[in-house]
Amino acid sequence: MSSRGQIPESFIQEVLTRVDIAEVVGRHVELRKGGANLLGLCPFHGEKSPSFTVSPSKQFFHCFGCGAHGDAIRFLMDHTGIGFIDAVRDLAQRAGLQVPETPMDPAERERAAQAKARRLGITEALSRAGEHYATRLKESPRAIDYLKRRGLDGRIARQFGLGYAPDGWRSLASAFARYDDPVLVEAGLVIVQGEEEGSQKRYDRFRDRIMFPIRSVGGEVIGFGGRVIDQGEPKYLNSPETPVFVKGQELYGLYEGRTAIREQGHALVVEGYMDVVALAQSGVGQAVATLGTACTAEHVRKLLRFTDHIVFSFDGDAAGRRAAGRALEAALPHVSDLRRFSFLFLPPEHDPDSYVRAHGAEAFRTLIDCATPLSRWLLERAGEDCDLQTAEGRARLVAQARPLWALMPAGVLRGQILSATAEAARMAPDELSGLWGERREAAPNGRAAPAGRRPDSGRGGWTSRRASTAPVATRQPPDHVVRMVLNHAALWLELGSAEQDLLTHLESWHASLFRWLDRDITEHGPREWPALREAIAPEAFGARAIALVDDAALPSGGDLAELKGAVAQTARARALKEPLALLGRLA
Repeated sequence: MSSRGQIPESFIQEVLTRVDIAEVVGRHVELRKGGANLLGLCPFHGEKSPSFTVSPSKQFFHCFGCGAHGDAIRFLMDHTGIGFIDAVRDLAQRAGLQVPETPMDPAERERAAQAKARRLGITEALSRAGEHYATRLKESPRAIDYLKRRGLDGRIARQFGLGYAPDGWRSLASAFARYDDPVLVEAGLVIVQGEEEGSQKRYDRFRDRIMFPIRSVGGEVIGFGGRVIDQGEPKYLNSPETPVFVKGQELYGLYEGRTAIREQGHALVVEGYMDVVALAQSGVGQAVATLGTACTAEHVRKLLRFTDHIVFSFDGDAAGRRAAGRALEAALPHVSDLRRFSFLFLPPEHDPDSYVRAHGAEAFRTLIDCATPLSRWLLERAGEDCDLQTAEGRARLVAQARPLWALMPAGVLRGQILSATAEAARMAPDELSGLWGERREAAPNGRAAPAGRRPDSGRGGWTSRRASTAPVATRQPPDHVVRMVLNHAALWLELGSAEQDLLTHLESWHASLFRWLDRDITEHGPREWPALREAIAPEAFGARAIALVDDAALPSGGDLAELKGAVAQTARARALKEPLALLGRLA
């Protein structure tokens, strides 16, 4: 099956048999013969002597320096940042294989072909516009002078594909054979005014602006950001959302900075295009920027394909702290004991661009090293407006910390933050644990049972969580979502970020499962149910999930429309539940 469901394991194995991993890796890494294997510099961390090996006989790569390893699919996913399905499709195309598709009626097949052609037309138009803007930059002394005054040179301009949109209404007419081509409007390059076709006026969206091409992780131009040179509003103008560009999912500079992110061991999230480019000019190439939106869970998910450490950089003013609060909420569902999230607050008078120009790259790197850990920022955020010298202030801290703590998946860090919150509130950890609904059952010796195990009074020992939770008796809308995404894990990637956020923030055990699945797909790609079943069994929700998948009375379809319908039912049920709960509290 295609992205509508899961690709059969037999097809995946056929693809891996047909492709040569040495050829796949060799497109990205310079390899040389080293005995039976091939050697090269690891693309996943900085090194001067090769510790990266490729085994043509085993069709496997491994780095003895950082531990990266896997097959050709894993290499493409880790190196280019594409998803599992896109990696399989890429390799299948190289091998001359057609990815098995779910049966489609002629009308559906025609719609799919039209959508593909539409996306291709838009990306081709954007690429041509990018070339046009780059040429115009070379012809504009005023635009070149502006970039020089900002400390940028020709090398960095070429690396990021910077350009200039001239101060004219129809500059793009010289770049396209048909200025009235509808694709220019679809791509967000041209604006049309007027309803009647004969009286419509067309003009360029971007005029007299420095142009920043926004690229996908694969390198395609999918949109633009334009900055005014002198005075004017808005200061930054972005492309509108199109079939190839969704602001809440894309990051400026990720394509250009992906190698530096791996070499430096972290990604730096900043707020502006110029920050990214100026930092790269100064040798800090691991920066990316959101596109005029708050940092989202989708942004975090995308970055975690490249690194386990994300540093968020914000201005030190009130607006910067609010933005850092939103970034914290986006990061918390992805926290694990092996990942790091840090928060860097600059002096109010600086942004990253101005700070590096004033103090240099080394001083900025020192700030990165001293950034606030997520655990500390969570408590600072929860403790805002709280007087901890009073009982009321400590109660407010607990109330404000709980929704943040609840976003975190199970793990050691989650327990430590609970304990730190309890200490700040002058409570015993067990008292706060009970208040927040965190189960801590007593062991036979009177101590708390370790996570994942519970006491078995009959044997005086321990039984696993697999046996601790009885299957649910009443089926709820989220149950249907659970069954479908566990049977067809690739469907999770087809949901929008708003739908994923809804599911990972439910007030039930389902939320923990959906957060677990999201992390599992990020780390392993969409897996078949047998592999997921084994991995999910030890989790607190494992028995419930397995019971749902094994329940023949529930539908297990792999249709995206069916899944979206179940998610919509979940949203409606949640919307009805919230006012009823409020009425219960007021009664």
